[in-house]
Amino acid sequence: MSRFPTGVAVVSARAGGSSLWGLTVNSFTSVSLDPPLILVCIDREAASHDRLIAAETFAVSVLAEDQADIARRFAVEPAETRFEQVAWHEESHGSPVLDGAAAWLECRSSGVMPGGDHSIVLGRVIASGSSDNGALLFFRGGYGKVAT
Repeated sequence: MSRFPTGVAVVSARAGGSSLWGLTVNSFTSVSLDPPLILVCIDREAASHDRLIAAETFAVSVLAEDQADIARRFAVEPAETRFEQVAWHEESHGSPVLDGAAAWLECRSSGVMPGGDHSIVLGRVIASGSSDNGALLFFRGGYGKVAT
């Protein structure tokens, strides 16, 4: 699977009305345009797993080509400190979106299915936005950008 280039995103949510949780993912895709649906896969062993799949709404921040440090941070830093010193804003339903992302989606959770060692979370898009920033890619264990 390391030979398949993927985009890199951070899935995030506000749990219990106050604490922020998020993690880096590259298993994220569009499912449907009408209605707008996406899916994201979250490792069941991830410290943020239970809080993220329990959230009513969540955000997907598609990382920009200059955000590899954020991808690493949300992959390895302790779950409780990932948002420290990271710029973000709250969207209309309370989901934390990372500033500077190439694109973002705020979603309402529409179901969770088992998928091996991951949970497959289906989300209905309720808000979205984008920037002119290029997207971050992941390939063979390293980060890169789209050549245009």
